[in-house]
Amino acid sequence: MPVRCLTLDRPLDLRGTLPGIVSGDPGRRRRNGVLRLAGRRGTDPFQVALEVVGTELVAEAWGPDADETLEDLPRLVGEEDDETGFVPRHDALVDLHRRHPGIRMGAQGRPWEFLVAAILGQKVTMTETSRALVGLARSLGEPAPGPEGLWLLPPAEIVAGTPTYDLHPLGVERRRAETLVRAAREASRIERAAATGSARLDTVLRSIRGVGPWTSALVRDRALGDPDAVPVGDYHLPNGVAWLLAGEPRADDTRMLELL
Repeated sequence: MPVRCLTLDRPLDLRGTLPGIVSGDPGRRRRNGVLRLAGRRGTDPFQVALEVVGTELVAEAWGPDADETLEDLPRLVGEEDDETGFVPRHDALVDLHRRHPGIRMGAQGRPWEFLVAAILGQKVTMTETSRALVGLARSLGEPAPGPEGLWLLPPAEIVAGTPTYDLHPLGVERRRAETLVRAAREASRIERAAATGSARLDTVLRSIRGVGPWTSALVRDRALGDPDAVPVGDYHLPNGVAWLLAGEPRADDTRMLELL
């Protein structure tokens, strides 16, 4: 399998740079310092294994487009991030930046797959989201290339043709199932929008009934590495931001955005 070594000129925290949306993602695994990600480049499946060894990032890829997957490595891990002009002034941010120098804004691509996870995560617990995601991969997806037993989510065309009642046994009620199928029918438009940038992708995503600012922000954060994608509508986030930045135990979205 093709391997690429990327020399790092600054720390890299793989776990913080390449977050998933839920734990238990069937296309993601972290073990013994190696982070494995699986997905599709267009229609072709891939798996990439990433490990920081000293001052190098070592990556190995599987799948028909393994070489192309490795070509995207710098963008994937935020190696192209430009911190020019970023000067944290709040004491909490200064401390976080000092303690976590390896966290970057990785652009993982695959907006459709992150949209699936975000839709399945609407108004339910992380456990329910993970169960639905695994069920969807196992029932309509396929095994990923490479070792470790990772699974791929189904491509959009399969989801688009799936009756919503077939998703009910996976724990996906009618509302989320209908949103998922509607999104699948717009997958080509979503991919084109993602190629033009975060603003256009946000517009396209939010034109789909059932996709709001929370879902769009999660997709743009993970797929494009957008540092300004704030998931408005999150149940916990406003309180966490308010406590960190202002010592206030409770806040709504308006207050959170003011503080940010």
